[in-house]
Amino acid sequence: MDKYNIIKKLSSALAIIFIMATLTFCQDWRPVLTEKWEPVPPKVTPGEGTLPPSDAIILFHGNDLSSWESTRGGGPAPWKIEDDGSFTIIPGSGDIQTKQSFGDVQLHIEWRAPFEVVGDGQDHGNSGVYLQKKYEIQVLDCYTNKTYVNGQTASIYKQYAPLVNACKPTGEWQSYDIIFMAPRFNEDGSLFAPATLTLLHNGVLVQNHVTLQGPTEYIGLPEYKAHDLKQPLMLQNHANPVSFRNIWVREL
Repeated sequence: MDKYNIIKKLSSALAIIFIMATLTFCQDWRPVLTEKWEPVPPKVTPGEGTLPPSDAIILFHGNDLSSWESTRGGGPAPWKIEDDGSFTIIPGSGDIQTKQSFGDVQLHIEWRAPFEVVGDGQDHGNSGVYLQKKYEIQVLDCYTNKTYVNGQTASIYKQYAPLVNACKPTGEWQSYDIIFMAPRFNEDGSLFAPATLTLLHNGVLVQNHVTLQGPTEYIGLPEYKAHDLKQPLMLQNHANPVSFRNIWVREL
């Protein structure tokens, strides 16, 4: 190899080294540049046992139904408070709803089908948890009871079957932990973003960030219609004496 080619190759190598060194020098790799210190997340004390987290809004914790009202023109919630710190549906008395309205929420609720259930299918300990009075999570005893899968326990009624059946035996307390993001609408009433929902049934993921197709419909297909961002939560009276306890919500 002649001197010219050697010098040429050395020059190319030195140029590359110079460019890399320049880039390294110009690039600031200090880790502090990717650290964020504000805003500082607020401190929340987690609940222990049946206690809710410190920033939760208590909707029922064993004493009274003062956070709830009848859907039949308002007035006191007409369901029965039990000695064990729960309350039970009185068949025929109508649904109840929260006095406060909510949008995006984390909701915890515990429920129990009666020990002795009369009927089967959709009459086997039926109730429902309604987000914004429109979007129903089915409450039903499906430990051994069969029904259509998009209407069984922990289904998004008539829309999504649960990923698994996580029911406990009939008469035992069960829990729902719900993450609900409310739908958004444009000024002209058209849908901007649909609602989404994640659900854990007895600690088991059964609805994984599903996109709701619209409000719950018993007959026909769901279709969104514009509504306020915040609406009450509602519990359904389906003529079965289902019981509830330990209900709290966190606004997101």
